[in-house]
Amino acid sequence: MPEPEASKPPAAAHVVHPHSATLKRLEKSSGALAAQAIARMDETLPWYRAMPPENRSWIGLVAQAGIAAFTEWFRHPDAPQAISTDVFGTAPRELTRAITLRQTVEMVRTTIEVMESAIDEVAAPGDESVLREALLVYAREIAFATAQVYAQAAEARGAWDARLESLVVNAVLSGEADEGAVSRAAALGWNAPEHVCVVLGTAPDGDSELTVEAIRRAARHAKLQVLTGVLGARLVVIAGGSDNPLAVAKSLIGPFAAGPVVAGPVVPDLLAATRSAQAAAAGLKACSAWQDAPRPVLADDLLPERAMAGDPGARHQLVEEIYRPLEEAGSALLETLSVYLEQASSLEGAARMLFVHPNTVRYRLRRVTDVTGWSPSDVRSAFTLRIALILGRLADGDPQT
Repeated sequence: MPEPEASKPPAAAHVVHPHSATLKRLEKSSGALAAQAIARMDETLPWYRAMPPENRSWIGLVAQAGIAAFTEWFRHPDAPQAISTDVFGTAPRELTRAITLRQTVEMVRTTIEVMESAIDEVAAPGDESVLREALLVYAREIAFATAQVYAQAAEARGAWDARLESLVVNAVLSGEADEGAVSRAAALGWNAPEHVCVVLGTAPDGDSELTVEAIRRAARHAKLQVLTGVLGARLVVIAGGSDNPLAVAKSLIGPFAAGPVVAGPVVPDLLAATRSAQAAAAGLKACSAWQDAPRPVLADDLLPERAMAGDPGARHQLVEEIYRPLEEAGSALLETLSVYLEQASSLEGAARMLFVHPNTVRYRLRRVTDVTGWSPSDVRSAFTLRIALILGRLADGDPQT
């Protein structure tokens, strides 16, 4: 007796799209719609006409991909689809730098308007409202996709810029700044200002990105260019655009944590900023020796503390900018200053020791101020002058100096 035939599974039923006629007409007209969209952009968007041919061709591909993605989305409206990949994946990543978000919105709006104006021709009779509603929903999805693409590009660019900025700041602080660092700074928007200084202090606890952004806000308000970063416990700011380092430090001091904030001297460019950074770093290290130091304070105001802490730059500066000019101005100034300081800043005492009239001492001390910029009658300046005299005598007594 023959065995019964095995039952065969029924053939899969072909699912007919509820709006197949409209779908076919949409597929046939997609090329023409893309051409119309490009023509409308060329007619109404001046920035599109001014773009290089290569970028315009990429925009044309994006418009075509957008219409093709709408056709596929209309075919399967319930299927999850990555619209941003379908539409914007045809263009290179560099296009987000060449075309702003505003321009992309204008491009999408123009394409959607062209498609909307063709609904009555493309839709099968009775499907006009269905196609119009589908296009409305798709336009919303495209808007979200556009925002996502530019947000991702901004995040990637921001992360890359942060790494680049950190490299520049570290190169300046470590004394390794070169033309490569200048090129990186230029890529970050650094426009080579004439006056540059470095401000150092303690970084606050918490998110360093928030601290960096706070510095940038303060810099924009003060009309300064800055390169900044948090390196370990220190907040470093390279500021350009002002020849007053103390004013720069005061305008940027808000984001710094409690503790000393030191501004290095002004230098002509980024390559020379290492000198400003080294002075600020030495000042930050020596600031604890001057408990009444103002906040912020100039690195040059900390010369005696820096010298005693072993900073060779401060020692050299005190000798060359104070002792040598006094030496060249004549022995009378050096002798008068030395005796005046030894006599506890007493005019009469110094006059007796020098066998001159007190007015002569007074005149010579004014000359000391003119020559050095430091006033012997000021307690802080007198301390600096005393250290400069000591270092100068040591240098003269050292045959290797």
